[in-house]
Amino acid sequence: MASKKQFERIIDGKQVSLFKLKNTMQSELYITNYGSRIVSLLVKDKDGQMTDVVVGFDSLDGYLTATEVYHGATIGRFANRIAKGKFHIGDKEYQLNVNNDPNHLHGGPNGFHTKIWDVDDVQENSVALSYISPDGEEDYPGKLHVKTRFTLSDENEVIIEYKATSDAETIINLTNHAYFNLNGQGNGPILKHLLQINAGFFTPVDKTLIPTGILEPVDRTPFDFRTAETIGSRINDDHIQLRYGNGYDHNYVINRKTDEITFTARVEADRSGIIMDVFTDQPGVQFYTGNFMSGENIIKGHVPDDFRTAFCLETQHFPDAPNQSQFPTTFLKPGKTFISSTIYKFSIKQ
Repeated sequence: MASKKQFERIIDGKQVSLFKLKNTMQSELYITNYGSRIVSLLVKDKDGQMTDVVVGFDSLDGYLTATEVYHGATIGRFANRIAKGKFHIGDKEYQLNVNNDPNHLHGGPNGFHTKIWDVDDVQENSVALSYISPDGEEDYPGKLHVKTRFTLSDENEVIIEYKATSDAETIINLTNHAYFNLNGQGNGPILKHLLQINAGFFTPVDKTLIPTGILEPVDRTPFDFRTAETIGSRINDDHIQLRYGNGYDHNYVINRKTDEITFTARVEADRSGIIMDVFTDQPGVQFYTGNFMSGENIIKGHVPDDFRTAFCLETQHFPDAPNQSQFPTTFLKPGKTFISSTIYKFSIKQ
């Protein structure tokens, strides 16, 4: 298990810490202000054993030296990819860092996942963090004030709330990049997990994983999880989109009737009996199956992060939205506030 001592350090004059949140169901959520990230989440399995369902590292050093830098982090200013790192506000073109050749990914190499967030409030079951991103950071316009709050409710929900304002027009797309294995992190592949995604369409991509701009029906494709299927049942099908992503690495268009929080996905573990339900007010969710995990990183428990031993369900706006006007907008104007919530709710199969 991660310990507070292994996370306490001063970096760039700021204190890094680890915060333990608890609820009445004996669950525990561990958050660090390095990257405003989830480090661990312990919930009971079907046998009453505490199981850490979040893949990550047991020390700050693990996050600082890993070849995969996004584990559990708050991603911004813009989650996912922007084609060639370019977008326009009015007549002005902005060029962002290209860190996922030939595109910009997850806010750039010095995105929010690398920042020491300020600690605003700590309660037994919640922690609030904030960060001020200066105008021009990673070449984004506007001074952005962003806040996150993590809450572990007595209903066994991990509630993530986001809020952001800017003094100039900018773009924003925030998400959390937790890697999950509901059998317990380090306990083998996730291919037998049952998955349901509340989406009739997804956004197909080109070979650089940028959306083509169309919404494609999932019907009669390996992307149809409208009814529960195991993650691995069709992951190796001969489908061009699976070849591009080396598996699933695609944005799903959530079926929604309002802008309120909507059921998004359900995942059920094959061995632990743990169920995770996802709810969000965002229009999309990126489903990723650990296709680039290669065993290079040693995670909690001193085990390698082997191929497809974790999955992500990243609630967010669509990739490359600033360049695709038919997608829901990600532009944030001064005087407006970006507000969003996502819930990961845990239970046991009855």
